[in-house]
Amino acid sequence: EVVPGGADGTPPAVVAVGVMAPLLRVFCVHGYRQDERSFRERTGSLRKLLKKRAELLYVSAPLRVPPLTGPGQQPPPPPAAGTRAVETEGDGRGWWFSNPAEESFDALDKVESCKGLEESLETIGKAMTELGPFDGIMGFSQGAALVSMICALGQQGDPRFQFNFAILVAGFRSRCKLHDHFYKESIILPTLHVFGETDRVIPGELSRELSTTFVNPVVLTHPGGHFVPASATQKQVYFEFLEKFERK
Repeated sequence: EVVPGGADGTPPAVVAVGVMAPLLRVFCVHGYRQDERSFRERTGSLRKLLKKRAELLYVSAPLRVPPLTGPGQQPPPPPAAGTRAVETEGDGRGWWFSNPAEESFDALDKVESCKGLEESLETIGKAMTELGPFDGIMGFSQGAALVSMICALGQQGDPRFQFNFAILVAGFRSRCKLHDHFYKESIILPTLHVFGETDRVIPGELSRELSTTFVNPVVLTHPGGHFVPASATQKQVYFEFLEKFERK
């Protein structure tokens, strides 16, 4: 910015004006039995923490999860101590079913086939194309498992899934045999893996196992359960990870 000279003949001066770097655009993939709205609410603290660094955008999964209550069904027990945002509360959406017949999902199901993944990849691919470009992608629980597959497709050259980093919160490897090919090759995309030491929905060892699929993963653990942490304790790790991708 140029400041005009003074009446006494003082020459004009050039003053440096701070310019904010553009926000990183992050595509967010919710967990099982969540949707765009509920995940946005559950990540409110993270959005506040990153408000000067990143813009988080959300989309809902295409698969509607059947209600938990009905003939012969019982409501789920209340969340165990130390857990939040458990993926068994309420009705919502999902990215694939490990039990196609019952249209249900369990991260520990070891099955030959599943239902819904291709439809979900199409949904995310279309949204990323229409709303993009994106600097990165973030997923939670089943969404994080899906993000790992998307990262593999991106490395294979899929034009729909091109971004610079991924954040995987409470992620895991799919146990569906049809998904084995996603984990055969180490993925070089920079990643941050976040999980809770007392997570009873997706135990930490499953998230740590997923992190080994990636080259040089950054791992952030927290003492809590099944949620996206955003306290002062995790702040610096998020900032240092995202700083590498900020456009100067």
